[in-house]
Amino acid sequence: MTIKINNIEIGGNKPFVLLAGPCVAESESIVMESAAEIKDITASLGIPYIFKASYKKANRTSLDSFMGLEIEEALSILGKVKSRLGLAIVTDIHTEQDAEIAAKYADILQIPAFLCRQTDLLIAAGKTGKVVNIKKGQFLAPEDMKHAAGKVASTGNNNIMLTERGASFGYHNLVVDMRSLVIMRKTGYPVVMDATHSVQIPSQGMLSGGQPEFIQPIARAAAAVGIDALFLEVHPNPAKALSDAASQLPLSSLRSLLEEIKEIDTVVKKYSKY
Repeated sequence: MTIKINNIEIGGNKPFVLLAGPCVAESESIVMESAAEIKDITASLGIPYIFKASYKKANRTSLDSFMGLEIEEALSILGKVKSRLGLAIVTDIHTEQDAEIAAKYADILQIPAFLCRQTDLLIAAGKTGKVVNIKKGQFLAPEDMKHAAGKVASTGNNNIMLTERGASFGYHNLVVDMRSLVIMRKTGYPVVMDATHSVQIPSQGMLSGGQPEFIQPIARAAAAVGIDALFLEVHPNPAKALSDAASQLPLSSLRSLLEEIKEIDTVVKKYSKY
């Protein structure tokens, strides 16, 4: 199955698409700087690109964690990315009301992993007619994602993507089972690898930790298995990021990683029949 967003095609053995940007719209300067630079990098490499940032974060570890700017301000920033840079947008939603609000700005509505079984949320997202990217819960088997997709599809909207982002392995640890990409692909929907949330160490004290040194090997392995899109949270200075500081990829490291993934993806797609 192929999904089309503007002039970007996702799935159907097409070259992989990049979904990337800072974890959250923490400021206009960070968002615009990141979006512009990622656009330049992907354009030079011939990689289709969709900008990602959450306009709010409702699933933080602590009540003291940064949850985002005022909603209208954050959405306005995403609107500027679209109008000034001509980029499609993907952002998270957490409630049924969010679906209607975010759909005015976003091309892809993303369902966070913890909420992937929330029936009302999935149906609300489907009813917007937007592409819905469902992240596989850390607690969920990949074959069970067909049920989450079915809830969205029940609205008549089959523009669905399924994302792997690691599975809980005991407490405070995630592992990636690459078989899940193959299993989820059997649903017929495009599959995405989230290589940054997969390196998180959930709820490590007051914040989530991370092991960013594993972003590259996870992304490379997923590309070798076969993916339709790669999801990365990217920040100019991860150490100062207001959300997911320990698991975001430095913007300075993006080009070299994408060069590798593109080469692997080209070889895999040459021999694959999706």
